[in-house]
Amino acid sequence: MTKAQSKYKLPKEKLTLKQKVGQLFMPAVFINDTEEEVQKMERLIKEHHVGSVCFFHSRASAATNFEGKKAVVHNEKSYDRLLELINRYQNAANVPLLIAIDAEWGLAMRIENTPQYPYAITLGALEDNIDLIRKVGQAIGNDCKAAGVHWNLAPVVDINNNPENPVIGYRSFGDDKKKVLDKAQAYITGMANSGTLNSIKHFPGHGDTATDSHLGLPIIDKSMDKLMENELFPFKKLIESGVDSVMVGHLLLPQLDEEHPSTTSSKIISDVLRKQLGFDGVVISDALNMHAVSKKYPEKGKLENAAFMAGMDVLCFSEHVVEGIDEIMKNASEERINESFDRVWNLKRKAFENGNSFKPERPEVYQELNREVAKNCITELYGDPSAVKRIKSSGFLNVSMSLSKENLFAKQLASHFGSEIIELEKIPIDNPENIVLSIFPPVVKPKGQFGFDDSTLSAIQKLVKEKNTLIYLFGNPYVLDILELRPSSNVVLVYQDFPEFQKVAFQHFIQEIEAKGSLSIQLKTVSTNRKNLSD
Repeated sequence: MTKAQSKYKLPKEKLTLKQKVGQLFMPAVFINDTEEEVQKMERLIKEHHVGSVCFFHSRASAATNFEGKKAVVHNEKSYDRLLELINRYQNAANVPLLIAIDAEWGLAMRIENTPQYPYAITLGALEDNIDLIRKVGQAIGNDCKAAGVHWNLAPVVDINNNPENPVIGYRSFGDDKKKVLDKAQAYITGMANSGTLNSIKHFPGHGDTATDSHLGLPIIDKSMDKLMENELFPFKKLIESGVDSVMVGHLLLPQLDEEHPSTTSSKIISDVLRKQLGFDGVVISDALNMHAVSKKYPEKGKLENAAFMAGMDVLCFSEHVVEGIDEIMKNASEERINESFDRVWNLKRKAFENGNSFKPERPEVYQELNREVAKNCITELYGDPSAVKRIKSSGFLNVSMSLSKENLFAKQLASHFGSEIIELEKIPIDNPENIVLSIFPPVVKPKGQFGFDDSTLSAIQKLVKEKNTLIYLFGNPYVLDILELRPSSNVVLVYQDFPEFQKVAFQHFIQEIEAKGSLSIQLKTVSTNRKNLSD
């Protein structure tokens, strides 16, 4: 029995009411914090009976700063640092902490040099491969448990039906509510097999917005009937089947509550989520430092109190723990505090019943899993299949746009066909008509043209316009919306740039495997009703 497990035997009756309030707070902790910052957090945990912490990589990459200009310092020993800090923070706690993290595609979402699994949009491309998604969920859960992480704040169950969405996008399984439900359920089942807690997010649905809630307040102006028909559908069904927690996003739904964002709305949390959908588990906030809500509450502790009084149980990324505890003690009844405390305590009991006797997945295990996903998700968007056949039969220029990423796909083409790799900016003036263009977008998020500078983007658009170009896209499929594709343009979506995906993409090019995937979202400028090569 670990120290944390033995300390969990402390009877809850020994906690004072104020200590119980402390159990409702989840401050952010960072693997790249200084020793001074770590010691400050240890004191906060010990002195105020903090109940949980959520790990992020660094202050420069977390929440409101993630789109900023602060340099993110990489740490080759991130995983070791994670283990060290979990141990230190647990030792500082009078009651064992729930350790949480956003590991939607694995610990790699926050921690370098850990297994990375496919994004939700990649899993969304799978057809009839629910068991494969369950295996991904279980592998991620195993990695979490092995590190001492109890609570994966995942999966995203938002229906991404707005191509302009700047923050959900690739994190969603797609725009079909039933497929989102089925795939989220498989992911949750896999995590549950490892004993890892889940949190479906971002209630009541963050998919249909063009505003990033890290930076502003999105408005979802829909009736309750419309919400129940679409956005709330996966939440309702998953709640009925049983989930550990629901994360509430920062959204304004004027038809339900025109005054308060969902994070601080009793009409949305207490009335819709609790009463109408019947959820009695833990309700956790999205990060409270996000500008969608934090700027509305300049006085320390007021936001935490407002969220709690609206029905919230766990206050994630609270930056004002001490003041928040004081505000809740002044305003909340003992009965209300005990309601939330009991939910959190029951969640802790569930988490610590399973222990942490897991080992991280061996490299060959998660690599094989990624390979299986790759084989089944690759998607053809062929506007002119005959042009693809010409490329593969009559020679082509092997053009790479990979920047600092290793382009194994282009290297395999070069080895197999003797076609020298040409960088995008070095294409000869008298280049041939046939081009195989492998694109590795610099970033996965859409801000700033996915990291493409203007000259690079213009060069790609020129190739697409003037040449018979077959694109292999190793990244977010929403990139296609900025490439100015023609109706006859030909694209193969590979979704990820992992070595396993690149090798499978080459197998697809030489027709050793067929494309089995289907795009799970609608693009603005690309018709997804295209023919494949066999038509």
